[in-house]
Amino acid sequence: MLLNMSLLKGKNILITGGSRGIGKSIVKILIKNGANVGFTYSSSEDAANKISKGLNNNSTKCISYRSDASLLEECEKLVESFLNDFETLDVLINNAGITKDNLLLRMNEQDFDKVIKVNLKSVFNMTKATQRVFLKNRNGSIINMSSVVGVKGNAGQSNYAASKAGIIGFSKSIALELGSRNIRCNVIAPGFIRTEMTDNLSESIIDEWTKNIPLKRPGESNDVANLCLFLASDLSNYITGQVINVDGGLLT
Repeated sequence: MLLNMSLLKGKNILITGGSRGIGKSIVKILIKNGANVGFTYSSSEDAANKISKGLNNNSTKCISYRSDASLLEECEKLVESFLNDFETLDVLINNAGITKDNLLLRMNEQDFDKVIKVNLKSVFNMTKATQRVFLKNRNGSIINMSSVVGVKGNAGQSNYAASKAGIIGFSKSIALELGSRNIRCNVIAPGFIRTEMTDNLSESIIDEWTKNIPLKRPGESNDVANLCLFLASDLSNYITGQVINVDGGLLT
């Protein structure tokens, strides 16, 4: 694991969807590397409070916020609260997302719209709500969570694939718009990553999914978190507009 207690020292980072799965691992690794972190959750208040209280210490601060990133008004209120608590913002990580998988034949309009709203509109909302802070500072890193499904598509996930592909196009455009102000925007595209949700899958299903992965194993949430750490740090100061796959070589 890539760890350096001072790598993110003094940086204030806001991440959506940080109470479980990949988001939770990202929060932990950012704190371990010296960042002050605010993260959002939608319903699991007890779990979110447990994380924030457990990670607060003498040198870093961690605060959880209940917020719906799919609503612009809530995003604006979130950023206002974050700035009251942390004074400024250095890094935004758009991680919130859902799935409502089905074949197009059986997919209803509500499930398509919901996935687009939560996965894609939330990225617009949060970027819109935070850009003035980044522009004022003339510095910032925006990290958007897509998926290999957004790069190659997947049967039964047309809504999810559309939302994640949209994140890629949006991010590349923002990188072009804000690059002259020293604001970077990059995309992480995870492949098959073990989380609480995949823990419910049978070993036979996992084996079927991993047989086409060159590394022959699923990834771990820390594999994604380590890349977030790099993109949030000054080590990636000359990287913007990129889509980086964390997929064990699946899309090679």
